[in-house]
Amino acid sequence: MALHRLGKDPDGPNNASPTVYLDDETGNYILRSWRVTDTERLSQLDVPGHETVIEFPRRMMQFLPEVSGGAAADV
Repeated sequence: MALHRLGKDPDGPNNASPTVYLDDETGNYILRSWRVTDTERLSQLDVPGHETVIEFPRRMMQFLPEVSGGAAADV
């Protein structure tokens, strides 16, 4: 399995996150972003114990191949 970085948020703090990866074995995306810890927001979701919730900025959608026309635009 190899993870391929598709794009990193150019406006992210310390130029470190959020980041979008593609797992070439499963075809799934791995999203690195800010963990949602606000209890009010989490109370509106039904999140099982084995899952987590992240906040993913809209501007990062450009890095998903389905949105970008298949081209990874790594920044």
